[in-house]
Amino acid sequence: MYTSLLSIHSIFRWLVLLSLVYALYRAYRGWLGNKVFSKHDNSVRHWTATIAQVQMVLGIWLYFISPIIQYFLHNYKDAVHQREVRFFGMEHSLMMLIAVVLITIASMAAKRKTTDKAKFKTMAIWLTLALIVILIMIPWPFSSFTANRPYLRF
Repeated sequence: MYTSLLSIHSIFRWLVLLSLVYALYRAYRGWLGNKVFSKHDNSVRHWTATIAQVQMVLGIWLYFISPIIQYFLHNYKDAVHQREVRFFGMEHSLMMLIAVVLITIASMAAKRKTTDKAKFKTMAIWLTLALIVILIMIPWPFSSFTANRPYLRF
């Protein structure tokens, strides 16, 4: 089950990134171009948050069954000094949770704004912050946080 869930989590990260980049494109286009906040923009807002939240649920589930996390939780004093174990046990999980909160704030706050420009601006700012956090905390193959993680797991 662990490897299957890890694969799904790995694949789903690309959906998160694609939806986030597209939502940012729509947000900046609308904000800087004084566009009307359309039904499509509202759907993009909603689905970006939903995809991120599903990824968070997958990540939390993975957190509780991962052998790396089990080691981290049971050997905290030693594990906290091991870069990759600490990354997954603390840094990745906490920062990704924060990123999903930022995406959720973007969605909820934009929904409540009364002007189209304010909706786009709110989305642009909060989603940009979330994307920065996500890009830093993804275990990329070239990351100094982790060793040789693939772009996609199967």
